[in-house]
Amino acid sequence: MRFTPTRSTATLAAAALAVAGLATACNRGSESAGTSAAKKPAIGIDLPRSDSDFWNSYAQYLKKDIKADGVNNLPLSNSQNDVTKLVANVQVFENTGAKSIVMAPQDTGAIASTLDTLASKKIPVVSVDTRPDKGDVYMVVRADNKAYGTKACQYLGKQLGGKGKVAEFQGALDSINGRDRSEAFASCMKTDFPKIKVFELPTDWKGDVASAKLQSLLAQHPDLNGIYMQAGGVFLQPTLALLKQKGLLKPAGTAGHITIISNDGIPQEFDAIRKGEIDATVSQPADLYAKYALYYAEAAAAGKTFQPGATDHDSTIITIPNGLEDQLPAPLVTKANVDDKTLWGNNIG
Repeated sequence: MRFTPTRSTATLAAAALAVAGLATACNRGSESAGTSAAKKPAIGIDLPRSDSDFWNSYAQYLKKDIKADGVNNLPLSNSQNDVTKLVANVQVFENTGAKSIVMAPQDTGAIASTLDTLASKKIPVVSVDTRPDKGDVYMVVRADNKAYGTKACQYLGKQLGGKGKVAEFQGALDSINGRDRSEAFASCMKTDFPKIKVFELPTDWKGDVASAKLQSLLAQHPDLNGIYMQAGGVFLQPTLALLKQKGLLKPAGTAGHITIISNDGIPQEFDAIRKGEIDATVSQPADLYAKYALYYAEAAAAGKTFQPGATDHDSTIITIPNGLEDQLPAPLVTKANVDDKTLWGNNIG
């Protein structure tokens, strides 16, 4: 990981004093919260929602890392999947001295004006998991979401032998994540598995919407034999409940089993894989999202900058139209590796 100074020497010197002893996430030592937090610039952190097991896991890691690293954070806010609340929460951060802000805007098209305002006030933004469509960001901490869609397509296509019917629970298409996963999945299916019929079901990341649409689809296509859930945190439980109710929740390897792949890597998905209820998931790194969100937020407040290229934590920083993005690794999890202790879903509780 590399950075180069972009402020004046005097400013950098002041910033360096303000963050003396910075406990970075790049293999440097940590220090106690009591001695370090007061010396550091204030960080504003907005949690995006609390109706998803994935985002609740992210919140747990975030709070743990804040305490361990002595981060000087303002009181956490939660915008509850509402961009209006996010804008209001950001204004509170501005008014209470935030030197950088961490957010995860769920509507990536509606946050541009807020980002412009923050840029005009020289308050850098770290965006977690989601990439704003417009507006400057200091760093996006994210995994390659197109790879999620491609991995899901390849897994389902091979498991189904290149033919069959698949339901796809699409995330909100006003979100870069929903678009990336959907576009990559569609492109891969069209190119590599043209004999698989895909039923695209927009859900706006809502589990009840996915369940209702799946019920209607099953009434028309009882021979459905595959499902791609773009977010296990909101889709897993309602999907399993519906399939169980209809007598369709059959173990992997038995006749009538519906092959299911998900995205997130939460403990509940791992348990479902072990039981044979679903077959695979892509582990979205909630632990690393929290770790590097805080790292980049403190680095931003200190005036540091980064360059595209490989990092020291097995990721790659790429250039995006409105800033930089650190693309963290997100492995495929199946029954073969579901008990791997390095997976965050096996370590939270």
